Amino acid sequence: MTNKLSKHFLKKGPLCFLFLSLALLLQPLTADGQTGTFSATGSMTTARLSATATLLANGEVLLEGGENSSFVVLASAELYNPATGTFSATGSMNTSRFDGQTATLLPDGQVLVAGGLSAGYGDPVPSAELYNPATGTFSATGSMIAPRSQYTATLLNDGQVLIVGGCFSNNGANSCELVAGAELYNPATGTFSATGSLITPRYGNTLTLLNDGQVLVAGGITSPFDTILASAELYNPATGTFSATGSMTTPRATPSATLLPNGQVLVSGGSIPGSTLTSAELYNPSTGIFSSTGSMATSNESSTLLLDGQVLVAGGSANPGALATAELYDTTTGTFTATGSLITARSNLLATLLLNGQVLVSGGYGDSGPLASAELYNIGTPTNKDECKNNGWMTLARPDGSLFKNQGDCIQFVNTGK
Repeated sequence: MTNKLSKHFLKKGPLCFLFLSLALLLQPLTADGQTGTFSATGSMTTARLSATATLLANGEVLLEGGENSSFVVLASAELYNPATGTFSATGSMNTSRFDGQTATLLPDGQVLVAGGLSAGYGDPVPSAELYNPATGTFSATGSMIAPRSQYTATLLNDGQVLIVGGCFSNNGANSCELVAGAELYNPATGTFSATGSLITPRYGNTLTLLNDGQVLVAGGITSPFDTILASAELYNPATGTFSATGSMTTPRATPSATLLPNGQVLVSGGSIPGSTLTSAELYNPSTGIFSSTGSMATSNESSTLLLDGQVLVAGGSANPGALATAELYDTTTGTFTATGSLITARSNLLATLLLNGQVLVSGGYGDSGPLASAELYNIGTPTNKDECKNNGWMTLARPDGSLFKNQGDCIQFVNTGK
């Protein structure tokens, strides 16, 4: 049994690997160290903390669950429309969920939502449901074998969803009993089945699908006494087993992990008891080794791969309060540099890469409590026409945050300011 490091662990909303892969086919894009900016967009219909955000096939973003400003657990869901910059209500879940449920986009366009806590800090729920964008409704699907909160999930190359780690029971206040066994969700049958067990049970870890189809599990928390892990494991879908790989250079609870275009994994931030981390490291799948890379200036929390190959890290917890800082990681130099700050300081935020190259930042926890506000990140404003070429216009915007329609529109702005 281990104590939670904090009341609210937000599992990073899973990125849509399919759309990210398509976007990366557009490379090379410009990466000239331009200073990006955040601009306001519409607010959510309700404040959400410990919710999830999932990019849908139509480019909209589904947000579900979490806690509102009164810390009431939500079953409601809503959609963000990038074309209008507004949020609107959609069908509600059958079960209210927060604090560690996951939402995974399936190959058929539906979204699998599973687990989490339903009310207070009782035991997690095993139930799962599917969101259908065509009807805007949730429907029940098979339940997980083990109830779980604060676990991780990722879509495998065969279309199944891997479920790893987490807490299956809260035995008293602020406690966690760990789940060692992993599960697979099969969309064809709508059922969960057991697969291999972790070598070291954990929660607050990362879960990253690698280019070779294996899955990297890194860091997190295990027993006894809130032990923070540096160890890492690989899940092999072909054998359904976990095996050890190299350990991180630093133990980390709740770090961020991002698959880079070169196939390596950037692991950044996280925490140890009493302190947040600014360091980062790279996992090389060809050697199975982690190595240090540049450090962040502040302990930024979210991590999003941009269309130009840079990684945006933003927000997080400070002492006291939340962070508004943001930085860009350059894979070529292995360094972080400052970029524009968030309009609203927030931790436990949701960051979602949109199909147009912007990043939607929504919800989370601000200095006054759970947030309903949202904002958009653009990589920067072009200063010369070369920055517009080779699809660079897709990651740029005018000073007011409006996007360019095409390369010619971007070049026209450089020449005329309009």
